[in-house]
Amino acid sequence: MIDSRAIIDPSAKLADDVEVGPWSIIGPNVEIGKGSVIQSHVVIKANTIMGEGNQVYQFASVGEDPADKKFEGEDTWLKIGDNNIIREGVTLHRGTGSGGNWTRIGDNNLFMAYVHVAHDCIVGNNTVFANNAGISGHAEIGDWAILGGFAGVNQFRKIGEHAMVGGMTHIAHDVPACVIVSGSPASVRSVNMVGLERRGYSAEQIRAIRQAFKIVYKKGLQLQEAIVELKAMVAKHPEIDPFLQSILAATKGIHR
Repeated sequence: MIDSRAIIDPSAKLADDVEVGPWSIIGPNVEIGKGSVIQSHVVIKANTIMGEGNQVYQFASVGEDPADKKFEGEDTWLKIGDNNIIREGVTLHRGTGSGGNWTRIGDNNLFMAYVHVAHDCIVGNNTVFANNAGISGHAEIGDWAILGGFAGVNQFRKIGEHAMVGGMTHIAHDVPACVIVSGSPASVRSVNMVGLERRGYSAEQIRAIRQAFKIVYKKGLQLQEAIVELKAMVAKHPEIDPFLQSILAATKGIHR
């Protein structure tokens, strides 16, 4: 299962059925779970824990040193969950000591060609990063979020669950859950209704989320006034809580 032309560090721990293609390099302190396939010309640099069923395509660079001037070679890590697809040329960096030591990626994510996930980022589950999308250090991406091609997310920004960022969109503030943001400059367009339908949300639940969206984006309220209305609404419509919580958690302002 391991090509004779691959280089595997003695400290690496690979499940018995892991496949490693020619000219790939698996560095020190790397763990790879069962059912994973590492194709040719992949570098998994160091200090990377990868779960089961992952597919890593050629020329990906996984667990590389963080591109941060504050990094001084300290012992930092990258953790990847299960069943992720990491396509050609993707770069996934480890964390930094000042940022908590870890970059964390969940399960069932698709990283298309040349995606970049920087140091200390947190990526949830079931996300899609289209070609050349990139997130800067300390960014957080919620479950089921989608980033279009060439989308860019500033450091420390948060993309809420079920949100969608259009292609070539620059994210300079947090993006609340369940909304679509696109354009240059970035503008909030609507609720991600198609995405919510695909996730199994009912028509009634989507109507409630649209109502919450209108409170924030259509009524002309100050954000704190809108939050008061959302808090009054959430008891009857708990499906709006992710939208509300993503607004409350914003530390850099939201796209509005």
